[in-house]
This record gives sequence, structure tokens and C-alpha cells, in this order.
Amino acid sequence: MPSMFTLISGATLTDVGTAVSPARPGCIVCPGGGYTHLSDKEGAPVAQWLESLGIRAFVLAYRVNTRHPAPLEDAQAAIRLVRANADAWGVEPYAVGILGFGAGGHLAAMLSTHWVDRTERPDFAVLIYPVITMKDPLAHKGSRTALLGAKPDSALIEDLSNETKVTAETPSTFIVAGADDALVPIGNSLAYATSMSIFKVPFELHVVQHMGQGSVWGETGSPQDWRPAAAIWLQTLIDLLQPSAPARAFKKMAKIFGKTPGPVVRA
Repeated sequence: MPSMFTLISGATLTDVGTAVSPARPGCIVCPGGGYTHLSDKEGAPVAQWLESLGIRAFVLAYRVNTRHPAPLEDAQAAIRLVRANADAWGVEPYAVGILGFGAGGHLAAMLSTHWVDRTERPDFAVLIYPVITMKDPLAHKGSRTALLGAKPDSALIEDLSNETKVTAETPSTFIVAGADDALVPIGNSLAYATSMSIFKVPFELHVVQHMGQGSVWGETGSPQDWRPAAAIWLQTLIDLLQPSAPARAFKKMAKIFGKTPGPVVRA
């Protein structure tokens, strides 16, 4: 039975699994919805898939129809909560990641690039057809309006364009996007990947010819089904994070990810 935890803001974090021993990596799932609603199909089903890989998974129902920084504050509070309860929830605190779809991908990228201290920094990120920038011509205008208002300040637009905030401290990231996405242009993912490449942050980018917002992972075995590739990427993390010497194992994982190829284009 899933357990739901309410944050001070009223946002909720739902644990879809059960505590395990030894501790496993954890991942917080951020559904998409243009910052106006949350997509059910991008929440619990995705968390259950992560649990099937041996990853402790949580779904964050962050605040929507509200202005920045409310969603970011919810994500920061959620990752701090998971780490604070790592022992009780069977989570390895050195390996807590974030996964987001669409606007939830923007939130996941914000958490990856706007963290204040290490307790808020995700150790890895998975971005599925993510909104990345708030700048024209690539911005998803609906997400921007919902998060920043109809006439946002130019400095705020710049600050929340995540491709401009990547540093060498940004976590390793797995990205999937559709070349023909009519709502969130592929340029969002390409811009983020380019920034990661400049700062030599390990990433894996999968571009599918046909894939749009809300498709989640398409039909099993289809070109849109990113789960097998993501499972390999994530399983490397799971295999390395054994109960003994988790810190050394995580450093080893980072080195291995650093040797993986950059962009991977899948037509």
C-alpha cells in the first residue's frame, strides 16, 4: 500500500514501494502537465517501473497553478525528506535521483542546476521530453506562463532557462526527446545536452523521430520505448551501489558514466 507524506507546502510525496535492506538507490518522479496539472500516467506507473528495477521510487505531487519558486521548493523539500529518512525507507542517500516528464522535466532540470547545498542536489537525473528553456523561440509558452506569469521579467526567464545554469557540478543525466515534438521543440533537449557537453558532464541523449508530450514510453518495444536503454543506464548505478563502501561505489559509478559516449541518436 503506497504511503503518502505531506510537505509543509501541502505538496505530497508518495512512496509506491516498501523499505528494503540493503538500501537501494532512490528516485523522485515528477509528472508533467505544463505546471497547470499533473499527469497520472507519468506518475505511479513510472514509479512502479523503477521499483521493478530495484530503485526505491517516490511520486512528487508538486504545487501547480502557482508561481516560481513553489514547485522548486517542493522538489528541494522532497529530496531532503528522502535523504533524511534514508535508513527507514531503505534508500541509499548517496544515490537519490530525479525523473521528470515535460514540465516535470523542467522541474527536474531546475533541481539539477539550482540546488543550494548537497542535500538538495540529485545524484542523477532522467529527463523525458523535457521543457528546458523559458526563452523564445524554444520555450513552451504554456509552462512559462503558468510558472512565471504572462509578462515575466527577462532576468527570471534567463535564470529559469536551465541550459544556462549547467555547471561541472550538474548531475549525470539521461535524456529522451522526440524530433517531431510539436509542443516542446527538440531544441530544448539539444540545448541542455550541449551545455552538459561544454562542461563535460556525462549524459546520454536519445532522439526518437516520432514522440510527443504525454506519450510516456509508447508501446512496449516501439522506438518510443526508452525503458530498455534507461534500465541499462540505471542498472549500472544499482550494481555499483552495494551495501559496503557506498561512497566509493558512487564515485566509481561517476567515473564509469564519464566514459560513456555523449549523444545517442535513435531514429
